[in-house]
Amino acid sequence: MLYQELIRRKRDGHALRADELRAIVAGICDGSLGDAQLGAFAMAVLLRGMNLTERVDLTTAMRDSGTVLDWDNGPVIDKHSTGGVGDCVSLMLIPALAACGAVVPSIAGRGLGHTGGTLDKLEAIPGYDIAPDAARLRQVVAQTGCAIVGQTAALAPADKRFYAIRDVTGTVESLDLITASILSKKLAAGLEGLVLDVKCGNGAFMADMGSARSLARALVEVGNGAGCRTVALVTDMSQPLAPAAGNALEISVALDFLTGRARDARLWDVTCALGAQALVIAGLAAGPEQGSAMMAHAFQSGAAAERFARMVAALGGPADLVENVSAYLPAAPVIRPVAAPAGGYVAGYDTRAIGVAVIGLGGGRRQPSDSIDPRVGFSAIAPVGQPVQPGDPLAYVHAADPDSAAAATRAFLNTCAIQDAQNGPAPLIVDRISG
Repeated sequence: MLYQELIRRKRDGHALRADELRAIVAGICDGSLGDAQLGAFAMAVLLRGMNLTERVDLTTAMRDSGTVLDWDNGPVIDKHSTGGVGDCVSLMLIPALAACGAVVPSIAGRGLGHTGGTLDKLEAIPGYDIAPDAARLRQVVAQTGCAIVGQTAALAPADKRFYAIRDVTGTVESLDLITASILSKKLAAGLEGLVLDVKCGNGAFMADMGSARSLARALVEVGNGAGCRTVALVTDMSQPLAPAAGNALEISVALDFLTGRARDARLWDVTCALGAQALVIAGLAAGPEQGSAMMAHAFQSGAAAERFARMVAALGGPADLVENVSAYLPAAPVIRPVAAPAGGYVAGYDTRAIGVAVIGLGGGRRQPSDSIDPRVGFSAIAPVGQPVQPGDPLAYVHAADPDSAAAATRAFLNTCAIQDAQNGPAPLIVDRISG
């Protein structure tokens, strides 16, 4: 099959057949499709688009480019977020779903752009193995019902090369290719159900509602078309979701949440809403109300915390992490309040800029090869609507040195608006999209 003919047909707006898309994916994996040809194909898709059948065929071909896991028990479900600031939901949601009877082999990712990555957060835990081999992954899931790990080379290998080419050819924004990239990795984990958290707002990749809904609809249609029961919630990301942004700091928030030491209301609402939808599509709850009640019980009974502790220990982390957080999570040497410059009410944040400030502290990557300082970030971030007096802390900056702390303080103040009148936060759950 001549690749240039397939590229030409897509360039001219024609739909490609399943066997033709499988040939493209095979060429990605064995190298017979050159970088220039792959870039040209990606650009043709960006400009001409794909219909639903093509999206499903491309996604399943990429899923099948490597190992597709299968499980002896179930239901097998997972969650995916399109990314944001202070989004540590997976750390609580995954063990809670396992406590409710689901099997959850969760394939997570690293930070992308200004957003934090679940794997980067988990690496703040000493000894935690984010890349177990397939045998160990199966063993951990069998023991605990869940595992949060990274994509191995055996899962959807076509996506790694395809994404690298898209990254340097101006084609990352293709809705069709975003959909195939996200879902091929998730479906390779052998899922029967998937709940999606599509973020919308000034801290999300999809800042406007129309784009967020389009992505959610595409993901739901392709997920269901590929045989995985899929539903999406569109949720607000116009302020940090958790009261912290930074790797070890978000682990600490998650552990406080799991144990009941502190549970932020917005974080609770998003986590339980996603969990309720996941339990419904898994057949473990008759409806969202029952699913929400099951999630609440998993947290309030301590069952979710117990699952998380077992998962951490099974993957090489400390067995007593939940009880002795401060003994294991690294702490920054400089911790300072970010003082409010005036009185009033917190009116809003430039949430993306907060994520960028965390990167400036060393909590994210400027280049793929950069190492991350897990200690740094912001904690106790004041929610939108909170009253403040001059000098009150809007947050606390955690930094490696005084100069970094000063720069991050200035950056954070530039992200925060304070006004005389009190505004309520934006609606948290904006939309639900199902097949």
